[in-house]
Amino acid sequence: MIPIIAPSLLAADFANLQRDIELINNSDADWFHLDIMDGQFVPNISFGVPVCQAIARHARKPLDVHLMIEHPELYLEIFKKCGANSISVHYEACPHLHSVVQQIKTLGCQAGVAINPHTPVSHLSDIIADLDLVCIMSVNPGFGGQKFIENSFDKVQELRKLITDKQSKALIEIDGGVNNRNAQPLITAGVDILVAGSFVFNSEDPLKTISDLKKVPA
Repeated sequence: MIPIIAPSLLAADFANLQRDIELINNSDADWFHLDIMDGQFVPNISFGVPVCQAIARHARKPLDVHLMIEHPELYLEIFKKCGANSISVHYEACPHLHSVVQQIKTLGCQAGVAINPHTPVSHLSDIIADLDLVCIMSVNPGFGGQKFIENSFDKVQELRKLITDKQSKALIEIDGGVNNRNAQPLITAGVDILVAGSFVFNSEDPLKTISDLKKVPA
């Protein structure tokens, strides 16, 4: 299986954002991953609607919007209008998760659910058949450049089994600490989408780094 590579613009140089967007446009990457943080659900503030709109004007690849915010249901339509192709909300932020997922689908976007490192995969059992993707956070959300949590391998395998058992078509996305050392075992465990931020943008040759991730064997 060839993985989907989704560089996270959270690690881009915001003073040269258009340059970094064009870098991704011209790379082997498949998606742009946009981490939207509100300073409430996670202890950081990233960027919001105006920056997302600016990214959409220049991006030539799908926008994978990850809402790390409280009350995401209030902002779904806004981010759809900003150009989101897929929208992921956090299980922990949605007491009425089924309703939020259906809202996303009604907008014509792929619907995803993200889970924090402490959230069991089993909590998605009742919703997995309705999802287009599940994002496993392999670091505590909020800041880039964190160390990969090794238990994430077990969660990926457990999620793959749940998807198979429930006959779901959901893709598995991994977000946090992805690099050239863990990419191959992650794909072997069942990951479809690799989100990489610091590993890409802090490398000496981001284009080659992306290309190498794309070529990782299953």
